[in-house]
Amino acid sequence: MAEGGCPKAEEEEDPQSFHGEGVCKWFNVRMGFGFLSMSTRDGVPLETPVDVFVHQSKLHMEGFRSLKEGEAVEFTFKKSSKGLESQCVTGPGGAHCLGSDRRPKGKSVQKRRPKGDRCYNCGGLDHHAKECKLPPQPKRCHFCQSVAHMVANCPAKAQQSSQGSQGRSSGVEEEKTEHSHSPSPTN
Repeated sequence: MAEGGCPKAEEEEDPQSFHGEGVCKWFNVRMGFGFLSMSTRDGVPLETPVDVFVHQSKLHMEGFRSLKEGEAVEFTFKKSSKGLESQCVTGPGGAHCLGSDRRPKGKSVQKRRPKGDRCYNCGGLDHHAKECKLPPQPKRCHFCQSVAHMVANCPAKAQQSSQGSQGRSSGVEEEKTEHSHSPSPTN
């Protein structure tokens, strides 16, 4: 296999494979597959475009493999039990596919800001507490920054968590009341 999952040109082509041209209909970068809209089959224009399945492993390109919606492609494909499947997808003239600008968002993408080294006394980023030039500061709630209480007793955090769980807690309460009214089993 050459880069991008396409077989090398020296290998014999599958006698049951066909050549098609068209555009990318859609491609899901997170899942790594999509569909091509074939407008030409073996050099003959089609009256109505036909969908051909494409998997990222069949794309001829370097790096992250994907297709951009509307991107012009040439491909070989075969009939399978599930329909038409691409075997090798290239850009026009056998060039590399361009690919999508999008990248998948997954578990590895963090939306948090980096913690870094902070001063525990004043919260500054450029020094540690032992080097802080300010006198000892009062301790603050980590949630709302109030000096009146700590995070364990934070009313703002308690209010936010109770609003988020209201929908769930009412269902649990209903479930408990249903069980309490059920008849007791008799021996």
